[in-house]
Amino acid sequence: MKKTVLREYARLVIRCGLNVQKGQEVQVFADLDQPEFVKMVVEEAYKAKAKEVVVNWNYQPLQKIHTRYQSVKTLGEVKEWQKAKQQHFCDVLPCRLYIMSEDPDGLKGVNMKKMAAARKLSHPILKPYIDQRENKQQWCIAAVPGAAWAKKVFPGLPKGKAMEKLWEAILFTSRVNEDPVKAWEEHNADLKARCDYLNSLGIDSLHYTADNGTDLTVGLIPQSRFRGGGDTSLQNIYFNPNIPTEECFISPMKGKAEGIVYATKPLSYNGQLIENFWMRFEGGKVVECGAEKGEELLKTLIAMDEGAAYLGECALVPEASPIAESGLLFYNTLFDENAACHLAIGMGFADTIDDFQNKTLEECRALGINDSMVHEDFMIGCKSMNIVATTRDGKDIPIFRQGNWAF
Repeated sequence: MKKTVLREYARLVIRCGLNVQKGQEVQVFADLDQPEFVKMVVEEAYKAKAKEVVVNWNYQPLQKIHTRYQSVKTLGEVKEWQKAKQQHFCDVLPCRLYIMSEDPDGLKGVNMKKMAAARKLSHPILKPYIDQRENKQQWCIAAVPGAAWAKKVFPGLPKGKAMEKLWEAILFTSRVNEDPVKAWEEHNADLKARCDYLNSLGIDSLHYTADNGTDLTVGLIPQSRFRGGGDTSLQNIYFNPNIPTEECFISPMKGKAEGIVYATKPLSYNGQLIENFWMRFEGGKVVECGAEKGEELLKTLIAMDEGAAYLGECALVPEASPIAESGLLFYNTLFDENAACHLAIGMGFADTIDDFQNKTLEECRALGINDSMVHEDFMIGCKSMNIVATTRDGKDIPIFRQGNWAF
C-alpha cells in the first residue's frame, strides 16, 4: 500500500477520529503488526499539537503465556502504580486510540475461565476510574491488517497479497478517498438525519423478525435517543469514535426484552470465535443460549457479572452498507457490526439519554441504562430482517424491511 495513502489514513484517524487538540495527551493501544503505521499516527498526533503521545503495545502470545503461568490473584491484581496511572488518566483525560489488527483466533486454547476470574477481581477496582472518565474523553477505534487476520479473511491468498487486500478493504470502508474529511462530514450528516427521524417517532419498542427464527421485542427508555456517527465529549470536542461506522444506535431499557434472536455472523471475543449461536430473553435477561462453536465461551461471557446477561445496545445497520456490500466476513466486530443490525449484551451508553450532560451516571442508569464490565456486540441482521417500531401512542411503523431501511 502506498505510503501517501496510509499517511492520509493516519491523518484521518488523528484529525477526524480523535480530533486531537493542542496540548492534549494521546494514548495509543496497538498490536505489533504495523509499527510503521503506528509511527505515522504518532507523528500526525504531534503535528496536531499533542503534548505527549504514549504507545501501549499488545502481543497475543504473551497474553497466553501470562494467563498460563500466573495465578488468578496475580492476573487480577491492580498495583498501586496502576491505580496512579488510572488517576492520571482521570486528571488529564488523554485521547485514546485503539488500532486493531489482532488474530481472531489468537487466544485459542487459553484458559478463558481463568481470564474471566481475573477480570472479576480487577474490575471493581478499575470501575471508579472508568466511571470518572465516562463521556469526557475523545476516543477512536480503527484498524490495520495483521498477517494472521488477513489470512483469516482471505485464506486462499499468499500472506502478502492477503495483507494488501485487507488494506484495500479497510481503507475503502473507512472512506479514505480523495477527500476523506469531506466524505466523513457527509456521512455523519446522513446518519444524523436518520437518527433525527427515528427520535421524532417516540418509539416504545422494536420488534425484530427474520426467516432464521429471530423473533425478539426490545423495550426502549422514554428518555433515550438514537445516536450515530460523530460524538461530542463533555469537554465539548467533536470526534468520531469508530472508523468505520454505519450504525444508528440506542441503549434499550434494562429488563425489557422478550423472545429469541439468532446471530448471523461469528463473534470474535477475547481472541476466540463463537459461531452459529442464539440467545433467548425473558424479562430482559438471557435465560438460555447455545452455539455450534464456542458455547462455553458464550456462557462465560454472559456470566461475567449481573449486567452481562442484559442488553446494552440496539444498533440499526442496512444491508446496503459498504461493508455488507463488500461481501467480506472480517471476523472483527468493528467491521462486521457495521455490516448488519446488531445487539450488544452488557454495558449501555449513558450518552443515549436525553440531556445526559446534565445528569449523573447514576441517574442515567436509574432510568434503565444497563451497567456491566463487558460490552459485546453480536450481529443479527440479514436480508430477511424486518423491524417494526411500536410508538408510545400505539402506532406500528416499519423501520427495516427485508434488511434495509424502510424510510
